[in-house]
Amino acid sequence: MLELFLKLKHVIPDDYVKTVYDISWADIKLTGIKTVFIDLDNTLIPYDVSIPNQDIEQLISSIQSFGLQVIIVSNNRGTRVATFSQMVGLDYISSAKKPTQIGFRKAEKRLGLHRGDQILLVGDQIMTDVLGGKRRGYKVILVDPINLSSEKWFTKMNRRLEKKVIKRIKREDFESYQRLHLHEKR
Repeated sequence: MLELFLKLKHVIPDDYVKTVYDISWADIKLTGIKTVFIDLDNTLIPYDVSIPNQDIEQLISSIQSFGLQVIIVSNNRGTRVATFSQMVGLDYISSAKKPTQIGFRKAEKRLGLHRGDQILLVGDQIMTDVLGGKRRGYKVILVDPINLSSEKWFTKMNRRLEKKVIKRIKREDFESYQRLHLHEKR
């Protein structure tokens, strides 16, 4: 029922791709985006992995090579997020409480940004990343989760809601549903 109270515009991402590696960062830069807020768990690494691999390090380096500022914005606790972020040389916000605006505001303040600045959010969940980012006015790219089997119980509950939201998008905005290939998602 909760999904019925959500504004449709707040749960439809601007784009959908399978993984963070499928995003054209050169195209993102051309749109005027200057900063990337990126989720950690199941967006960059699975829940059961804590150390970045060489692919992740190269990805972050590639994003930054386009002059894009990157910060991790995660709902996970400080130690996990801090350790990963330090290993890849990124700033971070942990315990962000997405979809609330608390973590986003902290990230904006830390980077000297304002709500209207060109910010892209990349994440794997409609109910946290897309909802929070769209409510804040960001461009949002939804990616598939890396590993559903390692998710926590509360994330699994969000996934159930997410399926209902995707059905609602199909019913109320079929054009976006098709354009974003949400029929391929999970």
